[in-house]
Amino acid sequence: MNMRIKDTQAPANWRAEVDIQVQFYDLDPMEVVWHGRYVQYLENARCALFEQIGYNYPQMKASGYAWPIIDLHLRYAAPAVFMQRIKVRATIVEWQNRLKIDYLISDAESGGRLTRASSVQVAVDLASGEMCFASPPVLLQKLGIPT
Repeated sequence: MNMRIKDTQAPANWRAEVDIQVQFYDLDPMEVVWHGRYVQYLENARCALFEQIGYNYPQMKASGYAWPIIDLHLRYAAPAVFMQRIKVRATIVEWQNRLKIDYLISDAESGGRLTRASSVQVAVDLASGEMCFASPPVLLQKLGIPT
């Protein structure tokens, strides 16, 4: 298997989706979702994805690794608004030297795209504090990739 795949080629367990209803506290003075709130939406989907592969944040720590985000990109296509139901999908698309996750935020009813995003995380050895230049075997095992 290649070390980079398209979102649509990802195995089913490498993709997770969460449903969110936009709340009043998510809005900015223009009555649309404040741009910074989208990062929280991405985190919700990313946590669901990590739970799905059996490697959530406490399990990461227990395995001896931290996975800080070193890069985050968002591209807004349309605003989310109060009481709107949205879906946030997270998909693992790279895993060998870093963990790259692509995201799609869409309207739950129409399926219309609201936002695309991606995040990059790298493994950091908790004992040494050093960044790993290859993903540790524990991640590959959780993804079902032979090591």
